Amino acid sequence: MQGRTPFDFTGAMSRLCHDVCQRLPEFQHVRMDEVAVCFAQARAPVAHGLQAKLTPLRFPGGELVARRGRQDWAIQRVYRDGREMLYLLTFYLPRFLDHSPREKMVTVLHELFHISPEFDGDIRRFSGRYHVHSARQCEYDRQMGRLADHYFSLRPPASLVEFLRWDFEALRSRHGAVVGLRVPIPKLVPLPRSA
Repeated sequence: MQGRTPFDFTGAMSRLCHDVCQRLPEFQHVRMDEVAVCFAQARAPVAHGLQAKLTPLRFPGGELVARRGRQDWAIQRVYRDGREMLYLLTFYLPRFLDHSPREKMVTVLHELFHISPEFDGDIRRFSGRYHVHSARQCEYDRQMGRLADHYFSLRPPASLVEFLRWDFEALRSRHGAVVGLRVPIPKLVPLPRSA
């Protein structure tokens, strides 16, 4: 490990997401400096299961407070380098890295696409009861596949996408360690009742 620089996964993923948001019109509303890219450890060492997740840090419509029953609630605020974050983008390692480059890219776009077009801290909401992925998740996934293929066709710099070629063990072997930002998922906080 001596003499090798640990691989900064969240730094590499942040740079990739910045590039995606500049190149693809579908993501140009996303301000990556207000999205905290982080990682968490996958609980089970299996390839299937949760790869990544987007956590909105506002309620529907970008609201800071929501009422549930008789109680008002807020979401713990998250700051990075003095700037408030509106979203957490969490990747589950090693699981996320143990897929093909295209599958990884589809996952990245899948999560970024959940960000509201208003970029207000809420998620993109579809009409009907399936408001997160629309009524047909398979079509949502196909759309992300098409966007991933389009992104790769634009020939992004190799320095941004090369890490997608490697699985977790290969990155750890090459760099000695895989490191990055870890952020606990914020909690809902009950607010005191006003008089």
